[in-house]
Amino acid sequence: MKKGLLLFTLWLCTSHLFAQTTYSKATQEKIKAVENSLAGRVIIENEPPYNIEDRMKHHKVTGLSIAVVQDYKVVWAKGYGWADVNEKRPVTPETLFEPGSISKTLNAVGVLKLVQDKKLDLYTDINTYLKSWKFPYDTVSHNKKITLAQLLSHSAGLGVHGFPGYNLTANIPTVQQVLDGVPPANTHAVRSEFEPGLRFQYSGGGTTISQLIVTDVTGQPYDAFMYKNVLKPMGMENSFYTQPPPMEKRKLCATGYLSDGSAVPNKFHVYPEQAAAGLWMTPTDLCHYIIETQLAYEGKSSKVLNQEMTRLRLTPYNDQMSALGVFVENRNGALYFQHSAGNQGFCGMYYGSMEGGNGVAVFLNSNSFGIISEVINSVARVYGWKGFYEPVYKKTVTVPETILQEYVGVYMGAPDRFVNIMKKEDGYYQFADGNYSKMYFTSETDYFNMEASSEKHFTRNAGGRVDGYIRTADGSQLKLVKMLIPDTLQGTEDFFNSLGWSFLENKKYGDAKRYFKRGQKLYPRSLLIEGNLAHCYLFTGNYGAALQIYQAHPNEKLEGGFTWEEMIQQDFVFFKNNGFDKSVMDRVLADMKLEAPPGY
Repeated sequence: MKKGLLLFTLWLCTSHLFAQTTYSKATQEKIKAVENSLAGRVIIENEPPYNIEDRMKHHKVTGLSIAVVQDYKVVWAKGYGWADVNEKRPVTPETLFEPGSISKTLNAVGVLKLVQDKKLDLYTDINTYLKSWKFPYDTVSHNKKITLAQLLSHSAGLGVHGFPGYNLTANIPTVQQVLDGVPPANTHAVRSEFEPGLRFQYSGGGTTISQLIVTDVTGQPYDAFMYKNVLKPMGMENSFYTQPPPMEKRKLCATGYLSDGSAVPNKFHVYPEQAAAGLWMTPTDLCHYIIETQLAYEGKSSKVLNQEMTRLRLTPYNDQMSALGVFVENRNGALYFQHSAGNQGFCGMYYGSMEGGNGVAVFLNSNSFGIISEVINSVARVYGWKGFYEPVYKKTVTVPETILQEYVGVYMGAPDRFVNIMKKEDGYYQFADGNYSKMYFTSETDYFNMEASSEKHFTRNAGGRVDGYIRTADGSQLKLVKMLIPDTLQGTEDFFNSLGWSFLENKKYGDAKRYFKRGQKLYPRSLLIEGNLAHCYLFTGNYGAALQIYQAHPNEKLEGGFTWEEMIQQDFVFFKNNGFDKSVMDRVLADMKLEAPPGY
């Protein structure tokens, strides 16, 4: 696998929808309308809306699960695609997902339950409650103490944005080891990066401190406290923070899939940072939380938090959006609370209206965030959510192929950031930050992408040659320059891996080799670059050169803890599933005496 740089191009049998709960005719019509009304922020005039099957194929989504709230009730829930491809286990409403940071939302409910019960104070120095570990203040905090309110609202000035998790068979660190960044922890220590209260900075590290506060104050395991006091009372009886999942629950757990189409090793990662990323749940369970929040906000329920505490939780603390464990959005005068999430091989998002009892939760066992907003937009349109979705309508034009070909190439903006424009079967695409976005032209020089709010304008030099484009967003402009001489390019190891792979996975071997060779010159010890270069040799007929590289690093460990041989096997799964020459890969596996990996 390639860290953060591969697009999941394996389509995994989501072309049919699995039969599940039977609903009334009226509800079935709503479901059908949602499934056939997906749309991004832009709607192209005279084009029909998207269909969920087509968009799952487009976004390379393995499995998707959704639950919808109307009038404070879960009105339907449905699964699409596969929970596990090899087991041919479909997604159903009962399938459990580990989408990640939505965990922070429920964690905040648990912390505020303790505040409501007078066992914690939101505005007291966190070290007052920490017993098994103390936060090491230093000069960066400017003698200001961190509070629970700041931890929950991401305004404590702390680092460590998120967590990659751990292989199921790995040595799992304690929470204290995570906070201090000592082995076997795989992240840095959670420390001050600026004084608390100054501004928003998202910090899963800060949330993990709040987890330790809960266990230190209650004397209970975190998962046990959260289930008894938060999840079960709200109706989230199928959900849990236990890490790893109990054996009896694993038959319901979805397998996570990486962007290259391979399954997460051992199906999912383990997160000792339970409060930040460790909640396993279903969309239906999460909708029970949405409904309870809505009712408590209106003073009509108090299964966990009363109205006063719920309103405090949904009040932005240090900016216009970041409340306590949740974000509040003003959509054209209508308020919604939400949180998104992403773990290794999983992602998700929920929204709940502050008035009227509307909501939705969408989970994937893939990292394809793009489809989530499209699904939520569809739900908002079909159910008439106030102010939520107001698309931009655009007309597109046909640009001559000779002009489009001039735009193909690599464009550089900030250091180590690139955009790779290339032609695919159904049009021209830009590849950036691990994602492909189709280009839609409004003139011969101007284009936009569905996924981004920016507009782009190609520029030419005095000789008439395309030399870059200008990206305009929110009134500001950024110039990206077309790369003409790769041999002088500078960048990180990951930069060259990502750029080279964007050519390799599209079978543009000549360009891939140029960038891998440049990366190898700068990083001669990079096993990832060397392995990718071997792939290029393999698929261009130079079997001897490829095999020589493949056999050069027996059992060496790469970043992420997997071995050289495991990298080869996992890459071959991707290549096989994307139409590369399987015969030469079979030959490599035989010559190296490697077993065919799962999914090959």
